[in-house]
Amino acid sequence: MVKSNIQIIAGKHRGKKLYMANKETTRSSKNILKESVFNTLQFEVVDAVFVEVFAGTGSVGLEALSRGAKFAYFLEKDRDSFRVLQENIKACKEEENSEVILGDSFETIWDVVDKLQRNKEKAFFYFDPPFAVRVGNEDIYDKVVDTIARLPRINVEKIIIEYQTGIEFPEMIGKYKQIKTRKFGKSSIAYYE
Repeated sequence: MVKSNIQIIAGKHRGKKLYMANKETTRSSKNILKESVFNTLQFEVVDAVFVEVFAGTGSVGLEALSRGAKFAYFLEKDRDSFRVLQENIKACKEEENSEVILGDSFETIWDVVDKLQRNKEKAFFYFDPPFAVRVGNEDIYDKVVDTIARLPRINVEKIIIEYQTGIEFPEMIGKYKQIKTRKFGKSSIAYYE
């Protein structure tokens, strides 16, 4: 675990540097991309619930908390990344406003949906799956699309997908319509609502 050049861009934790796990298992969201996402969401995240699927360092969920989100769920299956994520949350003193769930994101997301339903809440879902070029991840985008299509509308504020540029996501995923896309070099972002 090393301190990285990844930091919180704005809000109460502005400038806070985050730890990072092994570079091979974690690819952190670029600052320019993260800034664009939060410029798009603006004040929508204030008092909102945020779900970072495939959390890695937790930089996106922690950015949401820094900018006023009331709670964040972080889903991560890699044990090293999970430990680093806990350290980053502790360093930002956000333990009370977050929950880290260890396990396969495609399975643990339904635990989060159950909690949202019990609390009658909606959330922003941020999907940043490992790039499909990694061995064992060839069908990861298909699985992301399938998962999004099954998310209950009553619990979804907006869905944001960070993905490998060149991949095409459908105009509609289940009941969710693509409203915007942006490209940032090797990574792109799509918004659905």
